[in-house]
Amino acid sequence: MIRLPKLSKISLRNAFYVFVISALATGMHACGMYSFTGASIPPGATTFSVDFFPNHAPIVQPTLSQIFTDALKDKFSRQTNLKLTNGIGDLHFEGSITGYSIQPQAIGPDDRAAQNRLTITVRVKFVNEFEPDNDFEQNFSRYYDYESTRSLAEVENEAIDIITEALVEDIFNSSVVNW
Repeated sequence: MIRLPKLSKISLRNAFYVFVISALATGMHACGMYSFTGASIPPGATTFSVDFFPNHAPIVQPTLSQIFTDALKDKFSRQTNLKLTNGIGDLHFEGSITGYSIQPQAIGPDDRAAQNRLTITVRVKFVNEFEPDNDFEQNFSRYYDYESTRSLAEVENEAIDIITEALVEDIFNSSVVNW
């Protein structure tokens, strides 16, 4: 016969609190009001849409538009209960890539650049059909610094991935995380 240890009042109270908090969190997530990513989706919103973000930067990186557009779609598909639609969704994103630049960032002892900075800027228009006060149109910009001993071609894919992830996170937070 196996003997189970007696549970103290403190253990039972802690178990009760964990149960209540779990039940509340599950209920809030199920009704679409809140997700564990911090997203606050308006009740009734079921869809989102993302237009293709064309590259209007003076320097055009050929794959950036597709990478950015797909990353924004993926973020909302993975982190919300909204469904992607081809039309205009309850939450809608459109815009363009407006900047793609490389500039020297730090000067080395020989008066040459020791670091370069790749900066990407995106103009985003967000429309929330359920909460128009949350609509916005603004620029988002992020950068990636790299040693000048490396060429842009060597770091470009990694830099674009890191910058895109940060830009998408900023846009996600601005549009649906209302803390």
